[in-house]
Amino acid sequence: MKGFELFPKRFGVTPYIFLIYLFMPLYHVFFTETLSLAVIGYGLLLLFLVSYWYIYNSKECQNVGWWLGLQMAVIVILTLFYSHYNLLLGFFTSNFIGWFISKKHFKWAVNLFILVLVLCLVFVFKRNGMADALFLLPFLVVMIMSPYGSRQMNERMELERRLDMANEQIKTLIKQEERVRIARDLHDTLGHTLSLITLQSQVIQRIAAHPQKVVKEAQEIETASRSALSQVRELVSDMRFSTIDEELARMEQILRAGDLLFRVEMEDGLSELSPLQHNIVGLCLREASTNIVKHSKATCCTLKIAVGQGNCMVTIRDDGIGMDPANRGNGLRGMEERLALIEGDLIIGSGNGTSLQISIPLVDKSGGEVVAL
Repeated sequence: MKGFELFPKRFGVTPYIFLIYLFMPLYHVFFTETLSLAVIGYGLLLLFLVSYWYIYNSKECQNVGWWLGLQMAVIVILTLFYSHYNLLLGFFTSNFIGWFISKKHFKWAVNLFILVLVLCLVFVFKRNGMADALFLLPFLVVMIMSPYGSRQMNERMELERRLDMANEQIKTLIKQEERVRIARDLHDTLGHTLSLITLQSQVIQRIAAHPQKVVKEAQEIETASRSALSQVRELVSDMRFSTIDEELARMEQILRAGDLLFRVEMEDGLSELSPLQHNIVGLCLREASTNIVKHSKATCCTLKIAVGQGNCMVTIRDDGIGMDPANRGNGLRGMEERLALIEGDLIIGSGNGTSLQISIPLVDKSGGEVVAL
């Protein structure tokens, strides 16, 4: 049959190699004095082989306890009626006992196995004497210890398998997060620049009768488009960190293009922010300026940056039409997600315009948070 496998591939050649040890009991059965006893012996070996195959091909959810009990019974019969050396077949069973996942089933199987080995050893001692019993004793000790070693090895293999699965899930989550990050960066970066280009295009339409002004605005559009191209290249190369000062210059540019008055109140202390904090706050400023120009219908925007008591507070206010704080678009949600990465908070207020308040903890030079005294 095409695709048929005697034993699962994951076990390699091990199940086939272990079959070699069946030649010893086969030898003892072959030289049995009576034909009927030989036939029974062949049947028992076949039954043992079937249990061996079934256990290797069983699934994790299947209970192999009955098959292990059958193996123990076969070992006892072959030991009592054929040869005491057949007790060494217990190495097969001792290995399989370690496959039990349930501790309860494992303990029951080990105790039953020990009882079977002890009874067989007592029988060998009474029938063959002390010499044969002492010969088998070291092998029995190894058989008793083998389930524990086999179980520990299987648990380690299971942990490694779960670790591999967890790593694959982490890789998938990282890819998904990277897609979200790229989409968010494209929205924040290109949205800002394209809004600026749109505003400048509208200005050109209004001043079409003044060629010199048109040329100036066209040059600014060219500058903005080149800036957008540069920003896209930065995103593709994992985006360099920008500073708050750089984003303030861009913010002033887009607000001025939208005929908004822009005021800045800034204190010293931005050097205490890490590059990552600079970059995230800068992107938040970029998103805020785009929203103000597109939606607020404001005439004035004020930005205040206060540093102190272990925090950096950035407040952006406009005198526009305001907004519903509960109605947040992709841009505001993206700001919240970014700020969450640096343990920052975003508070949105509306009333006589809109206010955005960004609070982030400062970091010291070693990377830890600054504790306010």
